[in-house]
Amino acid sequence: MYVDSHVNLHGERYEEDLPEVLQRAEEAGIGAMLLISDRLDSIPEITEIAETNPAFSRSVGVHPHHAKDYADLTAETLIELAQPEKVVGIGECGLDYHYEYSPRADQEKVFAAHITASQKTQLPLIVHTREADDDMQRMLEEAYAERNFPLLLHCYTSGRKLMEAGLAMGGYVAFSGIVTFKRADEVRALAKDVPLDRLLIETDCPFLAPVPHRGRRNEPAYLPQVAEMLAEVRGEDVKTIEEATTENYFRLFERAHRP
Repeated sequence: MYVDSHVNLHGERYEEDLPEVLQRAEEAGIGAMLLISDRLDSIPEITEIAETNPAFSRSVGVHPHHAKDYADLTAETLIELAQPEKVVGIGECGLDYHYEYSPRADQEKVFAAHITASQKTQLPLIVHTREADDDMQRMLEEAYAERNFPLLLHCYTSGRKLMEAGLAMGGYVAFSGIVTFKRADEVRALAKDVPLDRLLIETDCPFLAPVPHRGRRNEPAYLPQVAEMLAEVRGEDVKTIEEATTENYFRLFERAHRP
């Protein structure tokens, strides 16, 4: 059984064929998945999807792109939203200096609220980081020194120093279809060096479809292509990747229901 640790199934991209998408995922051996919150106003739709399957879990959080819309977000709000049993993580949240759809000050403020919520609930912090390695490492390490929290660096494409810092804090690292991209040698080099017991896989669908589906809408059924590339890069068999990433998911996300 595979677990897709990061899916974005809400919104218009799947509104016409979500049942078929979920059927294909089941046929591909995807036994569980984590539905990710990008905005608080997405939570009702995400909740509705999550309720369709006991093995679907969800998060609560605000993507850094939308931080400007939630500049007054508090940890207390996130903690309250995280009370339902289906909620297994805080995020996705973090810093994105590539697009900077939100001012950096807003991104840091909103991210800090997520960190505090993770510290207080001990639900894993699901981190999005892009071209913000120094500030990300600073915020994570300063907070971790005050009070620890479970950590996942999702869809990892940042530098080795930040990855190693995350691992040193007990964190996990997830890789997506990017590992199959022709020019992703640096990502593959990092994926090779993550300890097997800290490795997760994801599609981040509908984005980043792996080869040979690149350019199309991504979906959970494509997750095995990510595992296959990781197996090739790491010199391990696919079954090892499948079993390890599944066990790692349920170890990290303790609230998640195992089928």
